[in-house]
Amino acid sequence: MRSVRIGVDTGGTFTDVVAVDEQTGEILTTKTPSTPANPADGFLAGIAKLSELDGGGGFDVGGIVHGTTVATNQLLEDRISGLGFITTEGFEFILEIARQSVPDGYGNSYFWVKPPRIVPVHHVRTVGGRLDHLGAEVRPFSEEQAVEAARWFRAKGINAIGVCFLHSYANPEHERRMREVLWREHPEAVISLSSDVLREYREYERSVTTLVDAAVKPAMRGYLANLSTRLGRPFSVMKSNGGILSAREVVNQPITTVLSGPAAGALGAALIASTAGHKSVITLDGGGTSTDVSVVIDGEPSITTEGTIGRYPCKIPMIDIVTVGAGGGSVAWISPEGTLKVGPRSAGADPGPICYGRGGTEVTVTDAHVFLGRVPPHLLGGEIPLDAGAARAGIEALADKLGLTPERTATGILEISAFNQSNAIRQLTVKRGLDVRDFPLVTFGGSGPLLACRLIDILGLPSVVVPRDPGNVSAFGLLTVDVKNDYVRTYVTRDLSLGKAAEIFDDLEHQAAEALEREGFTDPVHIRSADLRYYGQGYEVRVPAPAGEIDAEWRAQVVERFHEAHEKLYGYAYRDDPRHAVEWVNLRVSGVGPITRPALRPLDKPGAGATSVRAVHFDETRDTPIHQRAALGPGATVSGPAVIEEYGSTIPIHPGFTATVDAYGNVEVKRD
Repeated sequence: MRSVRIGVDTGGTFTDVVAVDEQTGEILTTKTPSTPANPADGFLAGIAKLSELDGGGGFDVGGIVHGTTVATNQLLEDRISGLGFITTEGFEFILEIARQSVPDGYGNSYFWVKPPRIVPVHHVRTVGGRLDHLGAEVRPFSEEQAVEAARWFRAKGINAIGVCFLHSYANPEHERRMREVLWREHPEAVISLSSDVLREYREYERSVTTLVDAAVKPAMRGYLANLSTRLGRPFSVMKSNGGILSAREVVNQPITTVLSGPAAGALGAALIASTAGHKSVITLDGGGTSTDVSVVIDGEPSITTEGTIGRYPCKIPMIDIVTVGAGGGSVAWISPEGTLKVGPRSAGADPGPICYGRGGTEVTVTDAHVFLGRVPPHLLGGEIPLDAGAARAGIEALADKLGLTPERTATGILEISAFNQSNAIRQLTVKRGLDVRDFPLVTFGGSGPLLACRLIDILGLPSVVVPRDPGNVSAFGLLTVDVKNDYVRTYVTRDLSLGKAAEIFDDLEHQAAEALEREGFTDPVHIRSADLRYYGQGYEVRVPAPAGEIDAEWRAQVVERFHEAHEKLYGYAYRDDPRHAVEWVNLRVSGVGPITRPALRPLDKPGAGATSVRAVHFDETRDTPIHQRAALGPGATVSGPAVIEEYGSTIPIHPGFTATVDAYGNVEVKRD
């Protein structure tokens, strides 16, 4: 019986499963429709299908890693209710005050109305007591008010509660005492403390991040407990920071899973691209509901703590990903002004696009591809037949409303979708000082490769790389990541005390070592970093900090790295200007438990698969060669117009483009 590690990524439309043989390195992949009502059903169906694919002999499973969207979907769909907030007396309106920033697209704040707070003001309770910014007690904690707040939440039936006291990043004592009161007075409460979730200053972001953690805890705990019972074995969950953690541990910090699947895709694509000789790339994960974009520099995806999920800022470390509602299921609709729009609303997996034949009535991006012949009349190798006639009827009805031909309408839908994706790419490149023309694009996901040629033209990309089994790259990425936890401590100073810095790093590394020991790692790796700024700035720049002794040379090295990073980001630095002192803000440690990554094997020879012909519309409708990807060996070239098909995805090659297969089986598309 073969020993395998399994990755399961639950997406909005499909659940992707990948198994890697731990002895031979062989990779098995499959997909099954997702089950939004209970994602665990799709998870287990995918593993059962994988076993059947191997002949039904079964596996000796060495480990399972799961990428889940349970927390993400709850936040994106604003399904938050029954949430309470406890904060310092006098700060009950911190969520209403929030920040002064206005979202892009609103040039004047008079035209923007703040959305409802994550916790309505009548579900906020305050407790007396006060700490200063160094953690010293100014006023004692009010046990009486704490008991009163706990009993009020119990009487109201509010069981998910976030606690964020002023300056608790410097001293968590008051928050821990509040938790003890809640345990005693309201035993059913699910509690999140800001000093556990994000021990970092900035009260508004810390409050919202803590409340997001509390909001998703009940659903995540229920889902993971149900899955653990049905699976009958331990498993790990992908985190937003590019690491994994056991399910038994991640239930205590569910906010760390909010970008679980997209993070895995970025890491899987980074490994595939690096193996093929592309160290720095843009990754694009196109699914049924959304498209997720990230940037990989020297083999590592960019990390941020300025991310948002839906409308909620989340300051936890996460892979820097921009998500747009531009997937295969994105709905085409006509605005009140009479213009064609695409997305962000999606038909999802149920009812799905019109061509699925499950009751969908709105034209989607997938219907446009089917109408133009760029997608075969079935998905997953024939498992999901598509109704091309229904797609045609839907496109024709939409075309009549627009006064366009059906071909112009379908092409327009795809053109708008391509520009939506290109705008997401620009947000991560042009807006951050990177030249998009310097980066190949690695595109994957079921719908990711479909617009590859248009993105090359729109953005001026040098090439697009489509990995083997592109629909399963996120699931493969789950098997490439280490166990990882992040810890932070705010320490704002212009005169860094080496002793204090050493004390903080020692404490953070001790926390990291304890957590990794529970995961079975006795020799963890600790990665240090620090957030610095010029005195007077309101933002920080994170730079890596060396390991080893913390001395004057160590401090100078970190400061010089800050100057270099600031100059690279903003075009200037104040190395030799004493008027602009460097201020230290946060010290960070990432504890890493390294795993053995699967080795990608070169493609030795082509497999089976015949070339056929189908009517496909690019600039005109004509009989077009249809290539089976399995039949294309290393060095094979395909000139457009053509279509390359495989089990989980399709690559349309437009006229004027050529696709070449590299040594690892990746298809690289370039303009002639």
